[in-house]
Amino acid sequence: MSDTRIDFLYLDEQDMIKAGVLDMAACVKEMTEVYHLMGEGDYIMGGGNGNSHGQPIFFPAHPTHPGMPAAGPDRRFMTMEAYIGGKYHICGEKWYGSNRANIEKSLPRSILMVMLNDVDTGAPIALMSGNMLSNMRTGAIPGVGAQYLVRKGSKVCGLIGAGVITRLSFDALALTVPTLDTVKIYDIFPAASERLKKHIEENYPQIKNVIVANSLEETIRDSDIVHMATSGKNDPVVDPAWIKKGAFFSLPADFRMDMDAIAKNCTCIVDNWKTYEAWKEELTYPYSANVGLLGCTLLDMLHDGKVTMDYITNLGDVIAKKKPGRTSDDQIILFGMGGLPTYDVAWAWHCLQNAKALKLGKALKLWDKPAGV
Repeated sequence: MSDTRIDFLYLDEQDMIKAGVLDMAACVKEMTEVYHLMGEGDYIMGGGNGNSHGQPIFFPAHPTHPGMPAAGPDRRFMTMEAYIGGKYHICGEKWYGSNRANIEKSLPRSILMVMLNDVDTGAPIALMSGNMLSNMRTGAIPGVGAQYLVRKGSKVCGLIGAGVITRLSFDALALTVPTLDTVKIYDIFPAASERLKKHIEENYPQIKNVIVANSLEETIRDSDIVHMATSGKNDPVVDPAWIKKGAFFSLPADFRMDMDAIAKNCTCIVDNWKTYEAWKEELTYPYSANVGLLGCTLLDMLHDGKVTMDYITNLGDVIAKKKPGRTSDDQIILFGMGGLPTYDVAWAWHCLQNAKALKLGKALKLWDKPAGV
């Protein structure tokens, strides 16, 4: 008689910390492996084309049913699911609810959980706290791109937006671009810039100059690397004249620049083009008016005939050596990213291996024997 008992491991936030969820070097390594597998096609995400960012639930502005929530800033639920192959060979999903009003309750805007499941049976393997996991994988991706796309010897980094994601992204960039010695920071809230300045000065002695800039232009001019991660109603608009030859732009958030200038002067590399094609089915033209990510701007550029598909490259194809990345020191590269569930599943798998080795977490029983079988 087969053993039908199913247990899974629950890891709370402190368990995740002990399991190394905050280890940026390890996270960059795992995310690099994810991109390699994606370049080889060894993954599946949700949606009709197997590349969906995720499935959201949005509430109506004027609910007609008692108790149904009303729309609000950043108010949604979302599931992001994926299978990732290679050493991972696992399915999983990140599930979260988001509501900006949480901040007034001393809660994060989004509260996230990650579930991993056995690929063959579908049985749960682990359920874990996901907030730090998600932040870390988001911060790691600019560092992954920098390994392949930054000009050698880059020294000056401009950071636009001084929130948590920028801090984590700089942690990844500092790991993968060891020649950096100067950082410029710009945020519309000077106190945020000062906090990030202090973090860099206290943790990165190799950075000799940390400057709080007074404008977007000051931050971008003469920077070898520009990382933009802002939020709010007004997206930052970049004048192409500010950009240094050979610069690398890390773009995990909304970004605006003249489309003709992008087509003429820049090489565009994205996290996963098929994800933007999936988004296209959900959005209306102009796509970048709905979502200001570089990938959606590229959808508009394709629609308007400003570029062809040959213009767009996936980072996974660069890492898998199917397409070139940087080909000259003068090349301006824009790296656009929007967040993929493959990241979450792989980083959760890594943390789970550590947790099991350290005997962390709490085993929870699903059943001894399924009822009715």
